[in-house]
Amino acid sequence: MTQDLTSGQPDLRESILQHIEEPAVLERLYRADALAFSKTFMQLYPMIKDQVIARVWHERLTHRSTSAVSSMRRDWIFIFIAILAAGGLMKFPDLFGFRDDVFYSRNIAFAVFPMLSAFIVWRNGLRLSAYLLPMVVTLLAAIYINVLPTDGTRDSVMLACIHLPLLLWAVHGHVFTADARHAHSARISYLRYNGDLLVMTALITIAGVIFSMITFGLFNMIGMDIEKVWESYIIIWGAPAVPILANVLVRENPSLVNRISPLMAKIFTPLVLAMLVIFLGTMAFTGRDPYQDREFLLIFNVLLIGVMALIIFSVSEASKGGYSAFRLILLFTLSVLTIIVNGIALSAISFRLVEYGLTPNRLAVLAGNLLIMTHLLIVTRRLFLVVNRKQSVEDVERAIAVFLPVYALWTLVVVFGFPLFFGFR
Repeated sequence: MTQDLTSGQPDLRESILQHIEEPAVLERLYRADALAFSKTFMQLYPMIKDQVIARVWHERLTHRSTSAVSSMRRDWIFIFIAILAAGGLMKFPDLFGFRDDVFYSRNIAFAVFPMLSAFIVWRNGLRLSAYLLPMVVTLLAAIYINVLPTDGTRDSVMLACIHLPLLLWAVHGHVFTADARHAHSARISYLRYNGDLLVMTALITIAGVIFSMITFGLFNMIGMDIEKVWESYIIIWGAPAVPILANVLVRENPSLVNRISPLMAKIFTPLVLAMLVIFLGTMAFTGRDPYQDREFLLIFNVLLIGVMALIIFSVSEASKGGYSAFRLILLFTLSVLTIIVNGIALSAISFRLVEYGLTPNRLAVLAGNLLIMTHLLIVTRRLFLVVNRKQSVEDVERAIAVFLPVYALWTLVVVFGFPLFFGFR
């Protein structure tokens, strides 16, 4: 191997050279990491340009690079407009005198998810009919949530506001999977995309926080306090821009984060498992329990949702390969412990429901726990069969994917039905 090729990836160079006459293998290499493949192939091209397949790939990559530049220019114009629209929505309280707490609790999700969905429609060239139903649901939700009463503490209205981002997330998922042939694989891809999006959003947020701290420090050195100006303009416009930019980076450069997300899943699965074991062991000695302590029950349920999300994400990553039998056993054990946690939460909320009566919060928590318990039991059973080599991880994926619309339907019920059913109290 010559010295002028040392900047590429050795394994990838060898794979391209070894399989240069196998189009299927080259296509798999390209799809695994398009950026690295393109760079390495162009470095190798002078050595292999006499081969027909090499010339075909060279034409494909050079043509793609030219069209990609033009496409990205159009994308950035669209992104700029989306950021302006999202930031403009966030400025409504200042422009029209709305109460900050009421407006943001009801509308902050509209500054993000519709923009992400619109980008998918734009980028994938979807027919407007594919976006019609999500558009109608989003519009109805925006009107409905903003005409709900704002006076006093109304649990059903608060629950609608809390569940609204989940509903819009489900609507965005509908757009994401609109042109997919296989629903369950598309839903799993959507979960992976969300994991990558969270990682990229977190990285951009951390960079933004560091940049803000440096900026504050520099201006403080010259005697200027810019915090109010920064909050009123930079943060208001920048906050909704972060997930929009992260979405573009994830979709256009998947190799940036597609190695981080599986690593995070592998690291946090044993850590969360250890944390649950310690938590359940010490809970008995602290004297606190979710049966009498309302705040503790709330924290208990947040913990449950977080662990359930980790299990779902870990399974979606396991199907891509790289999960040993030991890691699958860890995932199965985590699922079993989560069922125990869910069982405690279910018994606690049932006790409070019988003891203190029906309220919107108790009904929402009870139904949510029942849904999670049902899903957990299905997923855990499939994981048990996978550990015993009677099923594949893809079967667990299907169990996860089939149940996702049930969560979407429940958020729809809470957002639109709870305020009406409980008389807006």
